Amino acid sequence: MQTQSSLENVTKLLVSTALGREKADLVLKNANLVDVYTGELLEGTDVAIKGDRIALVGKADHTIGAGTTVLDVNGKYLAPGFLDGHVHIDDSMVTVTEFARVVLPRGTTGVFMDPHEIANVLGLKGVRLMLDEAKNVPLRVFTCVPSCVPSTSPEFETAGAEIGPREVEEALGWDGVVGLAEMMNYPGVLSGDDKVHDEIQATLRAGKVVEGHSDSILDAELSAYAAAGITSDHESIRKIDGLQRARVGMYAMVREGYASIRNLAEVIKIVTEDRIDPRRVILVTDDRHPRDLVTEGHMDHVVRRAIEEGVDPVTAIQMATLNTAEHYRVDRDVGGIAPSKYADMAVLDNLSKISVSAVIAGGVLVAKDGKLTVDLRRPSYPEYARRTVRVKRPLMANDFVVRASLEEGHVKAHVIGVGEKITTRHLVEELPVKRGSIQPSVEKDTAKIAVIERHRLTGNIGLGFVKGFGFREGATASTIAHDSHNLLVVGLNDQDMALAANKLVEVGGGIAVVNKEEILGLVELPIAGLMSTKSVEDVHEEVKKLEGIWAGLGCRMATPFPMIVLLALPVIPELRITDKGLIDAVHFKRLSSVEAS
Repeated sequence: MQTQSSLENVTKLLVSTALGREKADLVLKNANLVDVYTGELLEGTDVAIKGDRIALVGKADHTIGAGTTVLDVNGKYLAPGFLDGHVHIDDSMVTVTEFARVVLPRGTTGVFMDPHEIANVLGLKGVRLMLDEAKNVPLRVFTCVPSCVPSTSPEFETAGAEIGPREVEEALGWDGVVGLAEMMNYPGVLSGDDKVHDEIQATLRAGKVVEGHSDSILDAELSAYAAAGITSDHESIRKIDGLQRARVGMYAMVREGYASIRNLAEVIKIVTEDRIDPRRVILVTDDRHPRDLVTEGHMDHVVRRAIEEGVDPVTAIQMATLNTAEHYRVDRDVGGIAPSKYADMAVLDNLSKISVSAVIAGGVLVAKDGKLTVDLRRPSYPEYARRTVRVKRPLMANDFVVRASLEEGHVKAHVIGVGEKITTRHLVEELPVKRGSIQPSVEKDTAKIAVIERHRLTGNIGLGFVKGFGFREGATASTIAHDSHNLLVVGLNDQDMALAANKLVEVGGGIAVVNKEEILGLVELPIAGLMSTKSVEDVHEEVKKLEGIWAGLGCRMATPFPMIVLLALPVIPELRITDKGLIDAVHFKRLSSVEAS
């Protein structure tokens, strides 16, 4: 369904339509056009469409024939379809098809996808799977090849696959691939790591872009990072981060994702306070979970948030359309409403509120009044994508015992401290020991945490403790555990932890909550252990039910899941845990024991 006519094949047809010799297939009349090229609002403008491309912008009466469909916009605003400049669709817990169904009515007509999550489970086969599915939806899915699979090295974690320079070079030749996804191994960039630079060089040779992810580095280190040919970065947390990235010629991506990765209010000040040229600023989501998509929206929400923070509406739309297209070098086809471009547009009832009443994608009305108007084919997935949770043997309570060097008493242990930010604290806590086993402590708000390798049947289990969730009983398991997506379990009870883990092995992945050896809640994610086959609304309701269960188990966080799934990501300070054990993510070293010296 995703139309992809090559411009070089339709130039004569578009010229003839603009002059009225051929008649348009669709004409939109009487629009207030948002011209992102000039920053103007053009009243009373028509748009004539032939096939999937725009032939004329202006007065279009002479392009209307007996077979032309005419849509009178009646003075509403007509904006280019929104583009999400950096998003992990596989982190939304739903398929590409379901993601398209929910974001198209919100005005999003194109995304730049980093299928980093499924790549960590299935490698290039997983990337190819999502690309092939995207061919059957009216959403334009541009893809960047995941650059850091795994996120670190086999010394620190076990992933399901590895993507290196050879795989990057292969994927760069696929249709729809526009660049190399977020190069988060910035230490490797700065140290001259051969694998990192081979991937970057392969991308530059292919004439494609390299995305960044550099965790707030500044000054000389930022210049060195940009000197490698990296031209964007979505990891700006502070205003100074965005400002310096723009000043060294990078596109400053301003992120408004889920929970703790909402940085727009601070970073957009580079435009509203420092008054820099907004043409090097791009609005992105990075991650949107089912709750966000259902209750807030997608890029319509991000554009609206920018306007609420003081950005001019036309400028905000420009940040989510033309700027994005120019960065990825696809502005010949998308990013604005102009002759020769794909006919991807959103009709807005209100410019400042970004209320979308209709969406045209590839010259077809695909959504009206918040509902999709075209049918999407239900995707099917091969067995290798469905049976990805594999462990050496069923888990037992004894697998979660953390041994001490004494039989009874207390020891000091390394503990992961969590809060509202995605960073953690490296704590040292005194915990009780009973029968040679270090115990969690409800009084000290300290639970056990385990990561079980689920890709290669290694039998690896990393064990530790985590403080800050408020759980008083039970256990939670998840096969979403960034970035290697092993099987992660947090709990107060070894039997509950084993049951939660085994349930996810049985169903092929997801999220499970157990208490007193009873399964209280389950969200099945059978596609790579990451994605559901259900609708985003259904997944939202299932996760919302889990949140109520977590609260009943004592959890103080309104939305603990985003924090839980990041506990296994060893590239974010300070302390993390993988299947290889506790990882000091500041000094990049494994801790040999939970006991502190």
